[in-house]
Amino acid sequence: MSDKEGPAELDQVVARRDKYRRLGEAGVPLFPYTAARTHDAAEVVASFAGLTAAELEERKIAVVVPGRILSIRKMGRATFFHVSDGRERLQAYVREDKVGAEAYERFGLLDLGDVVSVSGTLFKTRTGELTVLCDAVTFLAKCLRPLPEKWHGLQDVELRFRQRYLDLIMNPDVARVFRLRSAVVAHIRRFFDARGYIEVETPMMHAVPGGALARPFKTFHNALGLDLYLRIAPELFLKRLTVGGLGKVYEINRSFRNEGIDAQHNPEFTMLEFYEAYKDYFDMMELTEELLHGLAVGLLGSEEFPYGEHTISFKRPFKRLKFIDACRTYSGLAPERFEDRAGLIAFAAGLAPDKKPATWGKALDVIFDRFVKDHIVQPTFITNPPREISPLAKTSRDDPEESERFELMVAGMEVANAFSELTDPAEQRARFEEQAEEKKKGDDETHPVDLDYVEALEYGLPPTGGEGIGIDRLTMLLANRRSIREVVLFPLLRPR
Repeated sequence: MSDKEGPAELDQVVARRDKYRRLGEAGVPLFPYTAARTHDAAEVVASFAGLTAAELEERKIAVVVPGRILSIRKMGRATFFHVSDGRERLQAYVREDKVGAEAYERFGLLDLGDVVSVSGTLFKTRTGELTVLCDAVTFLAKCLRPLPEKWHGLQDVELRFRQRYLDLIMNPDVARVFRLRSAVVAHIRRFFDARGYIEVETPMMHAVPGGALARPFKTFHNALGLDLYLRIAPELFLKRLTVGGLGKVYEINRSFRNEGIDAQHNPEFTMLEFYEAYKDYFDMMELTEELLHGLAVGLLGSEEFPYGEHTISFKRPFKRLKFIDACRTYSGLAPERFEDRAGLIAFAAGLAPDKKPATWGKALDVIFDRFVKDHIVQPTFITNPPREISPLAKTSRDDPEESERFELMVAGMEVANAFSELTDPAEQRARFEEQAEEKKKGDDETHPVDLDYVEALEYGLPPTGGEGIGIDRLTMLLANRRSIREVVLFPLLRPR
């Protein structure tokens, strides 16, 4: 028992444990190894709810359905109750004259939250509710702690995340979110498999952090006496595979970044990353539109769907807007501010003293994050950000200060990030060395030179387009959830 439980809760725990003891004394197996099953609750409802009472009476459909008891309504020698499989509730009806006095007495030892299996035939009540007339109710597991009060559910947000199992029991919409997330991942796999991509797995522990500008988590391998870093992105390993001739690769990966926690960020998150040889960032835009439009239509039934107070449209083509033009349009700053580079750097440094942007490009990045992104609601490819904040992308063929990169923004969130990948080993080394100098000056989001990756490039990386898409944020959009914690089963929380 928990010290945090109040007197009423403790009384219920004591009562439930007493019932549990009595079930055992009555010879009921307390820890069964398996359970008979013909259907789950959702299957019964989907298959038979459309039948009339007369049709059910004629067909005498027998079912064995396991589930958790979520309601009990006793009426003397008969009881209505509901069992749930996490998707649907199904009513059951147990009568003493049907199951026998001894079995009905044992049924009285069951509580809300207990897991049982109901066996019997289907019928409809006078109100038209599909119901199992029980021949037997088999005990499967005891819920030794009381569930949250049924009318209010589980409302404490932090408790919902700490005890996700309770959240799933009490809030059916939560289970639907995670079923949708699973469907998103399954759809993505089908999409890339159908296009000849190979799914791969790359290391989660790196000797040299890289693949994105972010602060890594550090660990230590005792046997090798080696500092290692949890990956911030799989990018550099996936491009090594492209060098090796795997021209179409993707990975659905876990990545880790030692940064703040907010509605859009969790230190541990899921990314889709994919790379295709002989393509560039324009090709990635086309592929992204195809993927996201297919997800919306395939999983939601429409290219338009609600997100908060907005209606998001994944209708193709998506809007395209250059990074600098987005800053000039939405930042609220006068046009001449962007021409005064030293002044803009000083202004941005005041906005983000923790990042200390020392260059015009990094200053623009701060301004975009602070003033611009929230204005971009409909899917928009923000293209050609400054080269210096894109160390793994090719320089724009039109402007040497820009990169061939896009970020897909939707509802103020970055959902995807793609490059025409930098393939020149000498330039890549020079950019790594620039980052290393920034790291010496205190920039924790830059990284040392990855000489092994540079060597891989020296064997020849063909023209390549690459992209990362955040699975968590994508699920937020499709599930209409405003916090990343709502779509991550076990988000990181401070210890209680």
